Amino acid sequence: MLTTRHGVRALGAADLDAFLELTSKDPVVNVFVDHRARTTNLEPRWLGGEVWGRFDGGDLVAACHVGANLVPVEATEEDARAFGERALTRGRTASTIVGRHEAVEPFWHTVADQWERPRELRWRQPHLEIDRSPLVEGHPDVRRTTRGDLDLLYPACVAMYTEEVGVSPEVGGGAELYRARVQQLISRGWSFARFDGGRLVFKAEVACASPYAAQIQGVFVPSDLRGQGHAVSGMAAVVDLVRREIAPTVSLYVNEWNTPARRAYERVGFRETARFSTVMF
Repeated sequence: MLTTRHGVRALGAADLDAFLELTSKDPVVNVFVDHRARTTNLEPRWLGGEVWGRFDGGDLVAACHVGANLVPVEATEEDARAFGERALTRGRTASTIVGRHEAVEPFWHTVADQWERPRELRWRQPHLEIDRSPLVEGHPDVRRTTRGDLDLLYPACVAMYTEEVGVSPEVGGGAELYRARVQQLISRGWSFARFDGGRLVFKAEVACASPYAAQIQGVFVPSDLRGQGHAVSGMAAVVDLVRREIAPTVSLYVNEWNTPARRAYERVGFRETARFSTVMF
């Protein structure tokens, strides 16, 4: 394939090894794109989009996942601006731009005048990791969920999503698709919860995983049960389960203003390793 004047072109299956070498520079921060590459072989029909690469002297130096999630990979400010200029040659397909702040900010400033105004900007979200046993004991009742848990689990997933994103995943006829996603996570063994007296007390899921890391999403405790330590004991149990059975390092990113969640993760033993930014449409 020909490169553009910015040294940017779409990647394909032949570029998989080079792309995985790029993501290995920070395999925990890059777990989402690593997971996507391994499960799609960088084939556009499976990606539902493209992955762009930027080259210098024939070497892949940065990349950008372009789908529902637009994610710069190991991109400098110059790389991010080059990806932004390429993005301006096509319509916006992403519902979210997310990644290291140092790359998302210049990308966004490159496209902002021509893309519509985002619904929300979250500029500095702590990215957290833990690669050892939790500092506190996990609750023994936290377990993988099953299809039989769906009636209790699904409403909690909808509530968490709505609270976090600001819009229900069921809006616009999305309920069937979102329910299928919840069921998919259950089938993969990536959905965890604790139930007490027929009620969900805590839940969390693995969003994506590689041989190096697993990223957690959807951490939720019902509002009337918060402040009682359920998130701390629940997350400690999830970390133990995930590190034992899925990947050696567990990561997540959290909104800067969510002080209770940040304190809970700190008590479990997570440490900040980067700052993310998210632009939501």
